Amino acid sequence: MTEQPLDPIEQHHYDTITERLGVNRLKAEEAAARGEEAPEPAPAASAPATAPDPAAVRDAVTRQAALGALLDDVKKAYNDARRDAHDLLERQYKATGTTKTDATLPGGVKVGSISRQGGERAAEVTDEEALRVWVRDTFPSEHVVKVIPARVEVGVQPGFLAKLLAEATAAGVARYVDEGTGEVHDVPGVEIRPSRAAVHRLTYSRGSKASPLSGRELVAEAWRARQLPAHVLPILAPAEPTAPPAEDTPAA
Repeated sequence: MTEQPLDPIEQHHYDTITERLGVNRLKAEEAAARGEEAPEPAPAASAPATAPDPAAVRDAVTRQAALGALLDDVKKAYNDARRDAHDLLERQYKATGTTKTDATLPGGVKVGSISRQGGERAAEVTDEEALRVWVRDTFPSEHVVKVIPARVEVGVQPGFLAKLLAEATAAGVARYVDEGTGEVHDVPGVEIRPSRAAVHRLTYSRGSKASPLSGRELVAEAWRARQLPAHVLPILAPAEPTAPPAEDTPAA
């Protein structure tokens, strides 16, 4: 297959690149002969920067400023609502055992639900000295005595402590079973306490054939229809239109 000849413009570019490569190679050889490092090739000239449209810059900055101010109000209102909901749901759970509550719009349309996820409980040391003395008397090999200049430190082997707490957490009571003898010990200085508080998880409804809009979309639609602002975010609620004053009609 024969190569196609270059047109004049392509030939000019080819000759220019070849010439620059040759010059750079000669400079590198001369520098090497003098024991110097080869000079870096000059960077190609870049096109001058073009300033953006001032109106576009102003609009972008204004949009960021406006949304930032609105976002601060929304975040504060959301955190307040989340705290209030958590407190009320916890009181409801303690009184009735309810773990799931629907979120509905003023008209009764369901947009989602909040489910309670129970916290966890784990064994933790509440009295280090009582635990240390018990370990010293019951499992002497797991008792640690460290002699440090000017002082002596005593404690429980970290590996044994971790094993003891894990077993107590699994059992749900502060007890430990001696693997060698099978004896069950009540462990002093250890209690089962909440390690993670209960949380409430909010999920939005998904769209379906009967109701194509999702819970989020239903909320947005209700907001645009002014069904929610005064209830959920009064600080950003639009002012209600006022009716013009009635005109006096002259008596017949």
